[in-house]
Amino acid sequence: MSVFSKATAGRSRPRAIVLGGIALLGASALVLSGCASGGSDDSGSSSKPAGDLTLKLGTALPQTGNLAFLGPPEEAGVGLAVKEVNDADLGIKIDLTLGDSGDSDNKAYATEVPRLLSAGVTAIIGAASSGVSKLFIDEVTGAGVIQFSPANTSADFTTWDDNGLYWRTAPSDVLQGEVLGNLIAEDGNATLGIIYLNDSYGTGLAKFTKEAFESAGGEVVAEQSYNTGDTSFDAQISAVKAENPDAIALIAFEETKTIVPGLAGFPTDKMYFVDGNLADYSADFAPGTLTGAKGTLPGLDTAKLGDFTDRLQAFVKDEGGEELKDYSYAAESYDAVILLALAALQAGSTEGADMAAELQSVSGGKDKGEKVTTFEEAAKAIADGKKIDYDGNSGPITFDENGDPTEATIGIYQYDENNKYARIN
Repeated sequence: MSVFSKATAGRSRPRAIVLGGIALLGASALVLSGCASGGSDDSGSSSKPAGDLTLKLGTALPQTGNLAFLGPPEEAGVGLAVKEVNDADLGIKIDLTLGDSGDSDNKAYATEVPRLLSAGVTAIIGAASSGVSKLFIDEVTGAGVIQFSPANTSADFTTWDDNGLYWRTAPSDVLQGEVLGNLIAEDGNATLGIIYLNDSYGTGLAKFTKEAFESAGGEVVAEQSYNTGDTSFDAQISAVKAENPDAIALIAFEETKTIVPGLAGFPTDKMYFVDGNLADYSADFAPGTLTGAKGTLPGLDTAKLGDFTDRLQAFVKDEGGEELKDYSYAAESYDAVILLALAALQAGSTEGADMAAELQSVSGGKDKGEKVTTFEEAAKAIADGKKIDYDGNSGPITFDENGDPTEATIGIYQYDENNKYARIN
């Protein structure tokens, strides 16, 4: 299976603790594998803060393909962070090169990733899709470059043989699957049908959702997959509807725009979405098409992030872009850049391995540093020789040794009659 064989089997995975819409990975519950991302020792002897650093950063985010709707908020998050780091002028400047990940069908990454590596980047933000990241992670980490995803949720990355160079601010789908499965059961549904994308993201999330739903006493009566690039879903829809499930979970990307009309007649308040297709469909469907449908999305409530979304919109406007309709993974993208910049400052280096050795530390995953919430505050603390614990717009983060965040919030959202979603928990 070529690239997919790199995921090491047989490792223990963290136990998720799910409370309502919030999923937490308690540090005491973690079983850390030997495939660890590097870090300085507790004395901090490997840290050598230095100024006047230039970090060459690239992105491989979806400008095209079936997750293209996630591209604008993710690129806005990256761009805003780069601007704020550069404006702060606190010992590091970022030179940003944007690139397109595309998807596994159009394969934009196949030319974009080599272009970024040839440009000399030492870290790449992306991809959004777990399946796409799997197609170039070995190329990136094998070149000694950090791959940092704001949206990859496949559980496989926890134990990937990545030389300690793969990191993510999005939680594993172990968590989202538990929240989604429990939500569907708590809503009084006894049977469930699942339509899912046949890639590592879709199969993993479907698996964890099924496990949670059946552990709560429900029964999954139909499971139908489709492949990237498919344009007709009649067979999958017919097979699921034939089992007359109480609820249907759609674990999909942009294909949702085609699948939903095929489900006409099915109660909309019994439809469930996930992060891959939780989007504003006000311009795509007639009013009332999704009224009452629910979905899950990792991350904090953007409505409660102070001026973060205002800063995002102002940045996009200044850059001549269109107003953002969604904020999915914008905070995670922003925090990825900030964490990389802080790791470089603490390492006194913009080399991939040196930065990777400090990422766990600056996130508060070790060293018990001083709590900080902005780049400026954190950079000044590092310049003073202090260890830091950065909590960002996406949450506490707190990396474990595998490059995974150990705390995460999974929000629950519901659609209104205009096919727009809002957080309800």
